[in-house]
Amino acid sequence: MDFQHPQSVRLMQETVRDFMDRHVVPANAEWHRQVERGMYPTEVVAPLKALAQQAGLWNLFLPGLRENEPGTRLSNLEYAPLAEIMGRIPWAPEVFNCNAPDTGNMELLHMFATADQADRWLKPLLHGEIRSCFAMTEPDVASSDATNIRTTVRREGDQYVINGRKWFATGAAHPNCSFIIVLGTSDERPEADPHKRHSMVIVPLPTLGLEIVRNVPIMHHTSPEGHCELLLKDVRVPVTNLLGKEGEGFALAQARLGPGRVHHCMRTLGQCELALEMMCARALERRTFGKYLSEFANVQDWIAYSRVEIDQARLLVLRAAWLLDQQGNQAARVDVSAIKLVAAQLQTRVLDRAIQVFGAMGLTPDTPLSFLWTWGRAMRFLDGPDEVHLRTVARDELARAKANPGSTAAYYLAS
Repeated sequence: MDFQHPQSVRLMQETVRDFMDRHVVPANAEWHRQVERGMYPTEVVAPLKALAQQAGLWNLFLPGLRENEPGTRLSNLEYAPLAEIMGRIPWAPEVFNCNAPDTGNMELLHMFATADQADRWLKPLLHGEIRSCFAMTEPDVASSDATNIRTTVRREGDQYVINGRKWFATGAAHPNCSFIIVLGTSDERPEADPHKRHSMVIVPLPTLGLEIVRNVPIMHHTSPEGHCELLLKDVRVPVTNLLGKEGEGFALAQARLGPGRVHHCMRTLGQCELALEMMCARALERRTFGKYLSEFANVQDWIAYSRVEIDQARLLVLRAAWLLDQQGNQAARVDVSAIKLVAAQLQTRVLDRAIQVFGAMGLTPDTPLSFLWTWGRAMRFLDGPDEVHLRTVARDELARAKANPGSTAAYYLAS
């Protein structure tokens, strides 16, 4: 594993960092002002998107871009540090057309869309003209086990009829959201293979019978693009809106998860780096009981632990990105579970320390710390809860032990 990037990629890292410092960070206050007024801040984001596209900082995340598609064709390993830089401002990835869930949906469409689907949905996504949404999780079942999904996708003639309820559908409230990819059960036979019963269909917005019930707050924070609850009641779409083949919904979902989790984790690391920088600055300027906070041993411990834990997590994420590039999603499956587990727990630890150093101010909107802590806590559910990823890693360890029975017996023997 060689994590040394070529000069061209190192230059792009500096370019993205410079773009963030010159354009995105100065716009952050206005973005928040407009969100607080209940508006999606299109007036802030749209000009920045145009600037990023002109600068060639566009679709940085998708290695398989074709010659006629806009973007940079970076590998997962090359893109990872760019996601970290963008992640310091949570809304920044949209500026570069690198925001979830559009990145995962673009990957899905890139791999599985028909020519007509690509022309109608993928092309405008790649050009940043529309936004999209992905609807998998449901409020009435434990969706960490996706075989529980109960939304039905029944074929009637040349249409699919969809019924069900979804929630945490990110992006559904965005003013430019044009379609939702819905995962539902298309084979309701009891004897059917539980992993070959589901299909994905594209549902345009608006479609009769599709209702955005509410934008669900996450720990009292309401996202302007939405983490929405959706009701689908006799929603009808043409069979040509099927993505891939019937019964392949699970396989399609797995195809989009690996790279997306790398993106999430690297953005998390960017937010942890910001929190560490803020913690250090605060510790150097704030005095209590006759000393600067930076002189207290426990604060020094928090800073040191944060530094080494961020660096450890980064190496683990880069290894997963390297495996994705070298061997694909299946080979990197356990590593991807590991980074999702490590990064989310890391964020809550580092942000908790930073909030403690800031004191009561850390609980307020005067700093980004409280929001970043809530997002880290939410990450321990998003894309699978901790327990699912722990089970994946543990099963892999146990399978290796089972394949080599008795291999440790000699270590118990006295010399």
